[in-house]
Amino acid sequence: MSQPESAVADAQAGGRSGQEPLAKLAKRYGLRRAIARPRFPVYLRQLWERRHFILTYATSRNVSKYSSSTLGQLWQVLTPLLNAAIYFLMFGLILGGGKGIENYPAFLLTGMFIFTFTQRTVTAGAKSISGNLSLIRALHFPRASLPLAYTIQELQQLAISMGVLLVLVVVTGETPTWFWLMIPVVLALQTLFNIGAGLIVARLGATMRDLNQLLPFITRTWLYASGVFFSIQDKVVGSAELPQWVANVMYLNPAASFIEWMREILIHSYRPEFGHHPPPMVWMSCVFWAVFALGFGFWYFWRSEERYGRG
Repeated sequence: MSQPESAVADAQAGGRSGQEPLAKLAKRYGLRRAIARPRFPVYLRQLWERRHFILTYATSRNVSKYSSSTLGQLWQVLTPLLNAAIYFLMFGLILGGGKGIENYPAFLLTGMFIFTFTQRTVTAGAKSISGNLSLIRALHFPRASLPLAYTIQELQQLAISMGVLLVLVVVTGETPTWFWLMIPVVLALQTLFNIGAGLIVARLGATMRDLNQLLPFITRTWLYASGVFFSIQDKVVGSAELPQWVANVMYLNPAASFIEWMREILIHSYRPEFGHHPPPMVWMSCVFWAVFALGFGFWYFWRSEERYGRG
């Protein structure tokens, strides 16, 4: 009789007589639960082994997302452009949010495109587990593959959007410089932050059914607090006459930090005293949030690996 068969026989006997707990019996024969959470390094290795599945799943979602619409993939660019046009009308022209900002169209477009990347990743990540329960219950794979695939999907869309953004920034009067080579660095850090944030909200969304209803209010508040439509320094310290530390706290907001750094790179007239170099507080904030969110996000998501798709 093989070892698994012996274990089953002993389990049946033990279960009937109560002489040995099943958990202790399974440990004696080296048996583990089918959905047991692997050790963290093993879990990361399993994710790497499934990198082709993650990339293919993300790409297929991108292709199918707009397949039924007339304009198709063009909506990847039209959506942030239409949002930017509406916000420019409201905040730039009607409410005067662009006063004191020399190139407000480029200022606004940069903020919208960068913030939209994080906003869409977080929103999609919250549904990545709860929206794929049939897949989770049918197949065995690291559940972090799903929020990772959703982040890659948004990154693929961002690649198209950034091409449009660079063209529009040049049209508004900006000149490409060597500092534009820093764009991939900023986007790489933002992507790492988005992965971590997506993993965190994915675990929360798997158990908190009301999270998807709350997220629009949370992201809208985040939008207004990130200086997308206005200069934090001018409005908070200049117009509102609040202490400088209030503006500094707002700059430490991860979305605001990534937006500020990208504006420093793309817009020559934006805070010329720094000359395309962001204040140390800004780039340090970007690095911190990227590392912290990625590390904590993976650990936090991994801790509940056994519970996804159950109940």
